[in-house]
Amino acid sequence: MLEKIYTIPINEAFDASAADRAKGCPFCALKERLENDELELILGASMMEPDVRIKTNDQGFCRRHLDEMTRRRNRLGLALMLESHLDELKKDMADPALSGITGGKGKKACERIARLEKSCYVCARAENSLSHMFENAALLWETELEFAAKLKAQPYFCLPHYRRFIEAGRENISKKRFSDFYADLSGVELSYFDELRGDVSLFAKKFDYRYENEPWGNAKDAIERAVRFLGDSDGNKDK
Repeated sequence: MLEKIYTIPINEAFDASAADRAKGCPFCALKERLENDELELILGASMMEPDVRIKTNDQGFCRRHLDEMTRRRNRLGLALMLESHLDELKKDMADPALSGITGGKGKKACERIARLEKSCYVCARAENSLSHMFENAALLWETELEFAAKLKAQPYFCLPHYRRFIEAGRENISKKRFSDFYADLSGVELSYFDELRGDVSLFAKKFDYRYENEPWGNAKDAIERAVRFLGDSDGNKDK
């Protein structure tokens, strides 16, 4: 079922990328927006809510989002949140009384740290919303002709988000219409593949004196665009 809370930002992101190809993958823009919204909330209205504090104490934050929070204004709020998080971590890492006897010394600490390394409150919240964005974007394609045109007007989708959009289509679009959806989506992607491959090739050739007078075209930023295309907006593979 289409949910307005998601369809509005989806349309905005697709409109922006269609109007300015330099903006790239619309789902990368949506992911960045979701993460920024969560960072604003966690250092603002949500910071002192008991249920939120329980989750942040348990899940913690990835290094990237911790760095983002240190650059924002509410450093007191961050300090209070980190204080309770550190207290909880210390408790969780403490060895059981009999760990020395049973040979389990340090096991609890290792397990807790390993779990912490794989979790982030902001990432989890943003990912939950982003998954709904993919579902709703697929449904928008099937139910609104205008959105189908917007999809075909996109510059490209980064490969991780391309994969997730295909999967969302498989799960949410009728089997009868899925082949058309895939044709529209893959048409955008494969066209950009060719364009990007040509630009990367020209970029490499420009290091050869024989091509020094060859026009640059769109190749000057080919390396940066290839990186954005191959990974998500963080330069990492998506989930």
